[in-house]
Amino acid sequence: MREFLFQIHRIDREEGNWKGWSFMEDDEGARRSHVVRADDSDHRPWLAGAPVCGLLAQHHIAHVEVLEAISPFQMMRQDLSGTFLLACVAGGGRVLVDGKWLRVDEGQACLLPPFVTHGLRAEGRAPWISCCVRYQEARDANPMVAHRSPILGEFDPDPLLHAIRGLHAECLAASVPAAMHLWLELIQGYVLRFAQPHQGDSRLWRLWEKVQSRLGDPWTLDDLADQACLSKEHLRKLCHRELGRTPMQHVTFLRMQKARELLSTTEDKVEVISRKVGFANPFTFSNTFQKWMGWRPSRMRRPFDARNI
Repeated sequence: MREFLFQIHRIDREEGNWKGWSFMEDDEGARRSHVVRADDSDHRPWLAGAPVCGLLAQHHIAHVEVLEAISPFQMMRQDLSGTFLLACVAGGGRVLVDGKWLRVDEGQACLLPPFVTHGLRAEGRAPWISCCVRYQEARDANPMVAHRSPILGEFDPDPLLHAIRGLHAECLAASVPAAMHLWLELIQGYVLRFAQPHQGDSRLWRLWEKVQSRLGDPWTLDDLADQACLSKEHLRKLCHRELGRTPMQHVTFLRMQKARELLSTTEDKVEVISRKVGFANPFTFSNTFQKWMGWRPSRMRRPFDARNI
């Protein structure tokens, strides 16, 4: 796959066309394709024409892209506001990490923490083709990069490449929420597989396991604190540090994730799903779902119905 991809780029470069790759010029020696962004707040030229997928924000992803760079391309970024994953598909280059330029070759990935200076530098004659995922994270919340996360390691980029291309294609076509959700979960899953983030405080991990298995229960902050054997204030602080959310906000997040899954994969009525995820009032559930997901539950249901007409 990677060898085939490289040949496509080489032939298209020689012929002066990119066969639907829709590359956008950035810094000298770099082109970007399959860019999908969470919103339109970033006005950099290479992001301006990219499709928007609000679901990216559910995982704090600012944008995804495929970057193709040729020597002497070099880019420096200071105080980047989110974790950055670069997975090399073909060629090779260097990434600035802790003041050192580390080589990243085909079949490797580099994971960089937020709020540090980092840079990219293409090397050699062959194009350096990489999949990139950049996150947007708060300074007062733990980033997805942990002390056990690798900086540089082996990584098969092909699944991530296909997932980014799939999300981009869906955003330009039908923009079906359920389909975009599936591509997004694949992207997030591949990043997490490499990052191997820490589980944080084990009491939190056990708490969310219980909540996940009983989403229909009427959870309160008192209930959560009792289950975790923590004071309410300590639980708030841990959740904010680990997740960037309050405990009850995370309960809602888990409920909305489950609701989205049920809406996309079952024929259950919205009223039934709302009860399964802890909402006695379907109208309240519908409004909450729209606030968190960007669509009414009925919009998520359409793709399933269309398949079964």
